[in-house]
Amino acid sequence: MIAARVFLVLIVCAAGGPRLVSAQQSVHLEELTWTEVREAIERGATTVIIPTGGTEQNGPHMVLGKHNVIIRYTAGEIARRLGNTLVAPVMAYVPEGNTEPASGHMRMAGTITLPNEHFATVIEWAARSLKAHGFTDILLIGDSGGNRAGMNAAAEALNAEWAGTGVRVHHVSDYYGENGNVEWLMRQGESREDIGSHAGINDTSQLLALDSTLIRRDRLAPGGGYDGSGVSGNPTRASAEYGRRLLEQKIDVAVQQARALMMSG
Repeated sequence: MIAARVFLVLIVCAAGGPRLVSAQQSVHLEELTWTEVREAIERGATTVIIPTGGTEQNGPHMVLGKHNVIIRYTAGEIARRLGNTLVAPVMAYVPEGNTEPASGHMRMAGTITLPNEHFATVIEWAARSLKAHGFTDILLIGDSGGNRAGMNAAAEALNAEWAGTGVRVHHVSDYYGENGNVEWLMRQGESREDIGSHAGINDTSQLLALDSTLIRRDRLAPGGGYDGSGVSGNPTRASAEYGRRLLEQKIDVAVQQARALMMSG
């Protein structure tokens, strides 16, 4: 009789290929049992990441869940490199614009929005839940620019309330804002116009590196191919090779900032 079974889960590595790992080695809360989480905290895993993504249009060539795929992968890698860190489920509903009248990404079908104040409240209660279980450093990391204000507001409010408790919330803002990806692409000879600001070289390359099946290659076109496509930039210039480097830069700057924030007292 087999005394114990090892359950395997499939994850995607930065090189674009799958690898199998024991579920008990996972850093993701949703892949662990409650007793495994309790034991991890008791062993010193008192840091946790709350990752935020988004469900938004990404042009005709890229799926709505782009941010969620990217942040789940990067948050996992950040947790492994920090050590003693776990990752909460990705928040997939974030500020994306108004509904009536539709604005921002809400003008395109499939996008789901959340007012900033409600977004901040969800973060707050996720953090309160994690504090209750014994986590003492809570890292907020977002893969979309629209998430930054809500994460920062939640961190400031909770830190003011929890002053002196030994529990702190840290907004790891450099991950998305100061990661150097645009500058690196320009050093590779890409123009700022081709890089774009949404669903161009940067975003498309990162998703290509993680799961190329989420890119509709027959719909790749400069600017999405037509006015109102939702694309800013030229995704035909994207590559998995670019994506691996861009992902690594985001992970690296986040690890550096997270360590500095947690050491700052």
